[in-house]
Amino acid sequence: MKIPRDFKFDFLSTDEKERYQKHLTLKEIGIEGQLKLKKSSVICIGAGGLGSSVLLYLAAAGIGKIGIVDDDHVEKSNLQRQIIHTTTTIGTLKIDSARERIERLNPNSVVLTYGERINTNNILEIIREFDIVCDCSDNFETRYLINDACLILNKPLVFGSAQGFEGQVTVFNLYKNSPNLRDLIPESPSKNHIPSCAEFGVIGVLTGLIGVLQANEIIKIILEKGEILDGKFLIFNLLNMSIKKFNLRAEKFNKIIKNLHQFKEFYNNTKCQSEQIKVSKINPKEFYSLYKKRPNKILLVDVRENDEYTDSFIEGSISIPLGNLEEENYLKLIKKESLMKEIFTLCKLGKRSETASKILSKFKINSRSIEGGIENFKQIIDK
Repeated sequence: MKIPRDFKFDFLSTDEKERYQKHLTLKEIGIEGQLKLKKSSVICIGAGGLGSSVLLYLAAAGIGKIGIVDDDHVEKSNLQRQIIHTTTTIGTLKIDSARERIERLNPNSVVLTYGERINTNNILEIIREFDIVCDCSDNFETRYLINDACLILNKPLVFGSAQGFEGQVTVFNLYKNSPNLRDLIPESPSKNHIPSCAEFGVIGVLTGLIGVLQANEIIKIILEKGEILDGKFLIFNLLNMSIKKFNLRAEKFNKIIKNLHQFKEFYNNTKCQSEQIKVSKINPKEFYSLYKKRPNKILLVDVRENDEYTDSFIEGSISIPLGNLEEENYLKLIKKESLMKEIFTLCKLGKRSETASKILSKFKINSRSIEGGIENFKQIIDK
């Protein structure tokens, strides 16, 4: 989405004055502060649990330009914490679901979306035009990449993470002498045995709370008001309702980032094992040919949610939602039913089936993911 030519950043419309009335009455914000929010731009990397509340509250606050980066699709298991998405958007790209929700909440915010996974080749171009970067990612290789890109471009970075009942918030790289992620965790997470990629359990309200705190830091940075978490690391535990705040000191050595390719191997080394697993894939046309020739030699595992499967399914397939795939009874079922058969995984668009094949490979079960999912398969059938 491009910024409309008639979009005005230098004054508040009648709609905006009514919408932001409670802000305008605060002496810390007022008209001047609200215009600062309107003129500002923030990019949120990740539209999941943290990103949900960050994006909703930034839009509600009147941030003028909001960027969203995510290449994932909405799944039912996301909805326990990713409140920007709804049951009706299951299967759609998270960036599309989030954009639609923001536009319904506040049409005055311009939303730019990037449906791709950030990497060393695209991140600098993506975040360059934004004032503040908000890290709502869920793995360490991405966090280090975001951190280093912000160092190169001198962008403030608002960091948040959540796991179980405990979450953390801080602000990196706000000023020349501010600390960054490498001051907090200098070495590769794999060396420090810090879990980085596997999805651990988390209580839904924690991601909401940490995301709100991230949004609050962003607003304070824009308004230049209050005590910002620069050089401060906040830990919030919901189980015992404790709050701890630690000082974080910057080391000059950790600022020396000349280019992203300088640490390319470092990013790669922090990848979790499941990310490194190569998935064997098959296009729908090839699969359909095999299916017609020898259907009795194929075990098709459909990993969509039960209601998706009920709406449309391929004859002979078995339904095992992705979230249940690692359960012992389902793994036994697959092993039993796949004797003398080739296993294929299927979802709506191909993303979940790829994840399913990765999961099965951990249990020494070989499978092939059908590219493009059942939507592409339907097109082949129609033709």
